[in-house]
Amino acid sequence: MIHLIYPCIWFDANGKDAATFYAGIFPDTKISTDSEMVVTIECNGQKLMLLNGGPVFQPNPSVSFLIANEDGQETERLYHELIEGGMALMPLDTYPFSKRYGWVQDKFGVSWQLYTGERGATIQYLIPTLMFINKQNGRAKEAIGFYTALFPGSKTEGILEYPEGGEDTPGNVQHAQFHISGYTLGAMDSARDHHFDFNEGISLVVECDTQEEIDRYWNALTADGGAESRCGWLKDRFGLSWQIIPARLSKLMAAGDQEASGRMMQALMKMNKLDIAALEAAYNGNNG
Repeated sequence: MIHLIYPCIWFDANGKDAATFYAGIFPDTKISTDSEMVVTIECNGQKLMLLNGGPVFQPNPSVSFLIANEDGQETERLYHELIEGGMALMPLDTYPFSKRYGWVQDKFGVSWQLYTGERGATIQYLIPTLMFINKQNGRAKEAIGFYTALFPGSKTEGILEYPEGGEDTPGNVQHAQFHISGYTLGAMDSARDHHFDFNEGISLVVECDTQEEIDRYWNALTADGGAESRCGWLKDRFGLSWQIIPARLSKLMAAGDQEASGRMMQALMKMNKLDIAALEAAYNGNNG
């Protein structure tokens, strides 16, 4: 079963502002749903969830979004628009790996790698890129192997390692691209000291059709050092956050029955791993 996978970014009550900002910058981008808690945008057909979760978590550069363009002028346009109110992590310049590249953190704390060159075997406009740092440094290849073995429709497209005498530990991943359930991700290692790690500020959402699928991903991702959290959230053995949710959840929420949705959300808030039958029972008023 190929699953719908998409990123979720945590905001402090300004998700709508961020969505409007991005819709004004990225081509073919629009706000698709807008509620007090969740705003979603469609960017070149790609879903991105913006969660108004409060001040508890903030995104950081451990997960950035890579945008590849063959036109260097488009890279420059994106850089100058995204950096407004933000800051440069790597200034717009010519690098050995790209004739025009910049890494910017926007005014909402979200990080973007803007790359001039081919995007590889993907149609995605945004490619979430995982940076394995601090205690996770050097584990990018291990993570790629774990994720591609777990999800169907997965493959590793390519891994570029740092050579002897390079800018990082030899053998560390300079850049890799891989696909899980047909969804494209990037990965890299960094041996430098960083003041941040993977956190709930950016998570990956996996929509599942059956309880069997939810159980399978939940058990695999929380094993060997992972950790359960509430409401379908978890952290895997590398510290990356995931949300394992029923695909039917968003359909029920969109049905417009606020009373039924309220009952379902009350049941959901009491769960760690989500139980499809119990959520549907609560929605239908059959929870006891």
